[in-house]
Amino acid sequence: MKLITAIIQPERLDAVKQELFNAEVYKMTVSRVRGCGQQRGYSEHYRGQIHKVVLLEKVRLEIAVNDEYEDSTIRAIIKGAKSGNIGDGKIFVSDLTRCIRIRTEETGSEAIG
Repeated sequence: MKLITAIIQPERLDAVKQELFNAEVYKMTVSRVRGCGQQRGYSEHYRGQIHKVVLLEKVRLEIAVNDEYEDSTIRAIIKGAKSGNIGDGKIFVSDLTRCIRIRTEETGSEAIG
């Protein structure tokens, strides 16, 4: 079992979700987050003042998958999120040592579905 965490551009969320659905991955958690990477933010002018925006809006996807879905999930995220520009995001893959479905108390691969 793996926990796949992806940080992507907010405007790419619909495309990533569609690619995940095409890959038969339907369960995910989506959060709005802020952060910066190689971009280091940007500056904007507002009413004659310069404001430095360091933390940029991003979307965080968390997807728990069984091992056989790991590669197809990663490929789907890349296909939906990739624009070729700096700031497309990152994907992190972690081992998931335990998963429990609260409603039925199923554990392991059965709990992920």
